[in-house]
This record gives sequence, structure tokens and C-alpha cells, in this order.
Amino acid sequence: MLEFLVIQLNMLNARRQSERGASAVEYGLLVAGIAALIVAVVFLFGGFVKGIFSSTCTSIDTQSTAITGTCS
Repeated sequence: MLEFLVIQLNMLNARRQSERGASAVEYGLLVAGIAALIVAVVFLFGGFVKGIFSSTCTSIDTQSTAITGTCS
């Protein structure tokens, strides 16, 4: 009976150790997916946001002559 419990515990420990790498892979895939989503959002909305900032800068430039800086 004791031998049976030892075998069962060894199998349980082996299973736990083998799933550690799977969790790391899952987290890696999750991080890669989030990074891909961020890149896609930046490419999709980057031009739109740049246009908003450019129009705001132009509006400020035309309304105020006391500012000596430039919009880049």
C-alpha cells in the first residue's frame, strides 16, 4: 500500500513539473497578443492623432504671436 502511494505521489509531482513550461508559454502568447494589439492600434490611429496635434499646434500658432517656439 505504501508503495502505491509513493508511485502516485511521484506521478503527481511529474505532472506538476511538466505543466510549468506550459504556463510560461501561455503567458508568453498572452504578452505577444497584447503587444500585437498595441502595435495595431498605434498604426491605425497614429495618423489621426498626429492630425489632431498638428491642427491644434497650427491653431495656437496663428492665434498667438508671443510664442517663439515652433511645432514639430
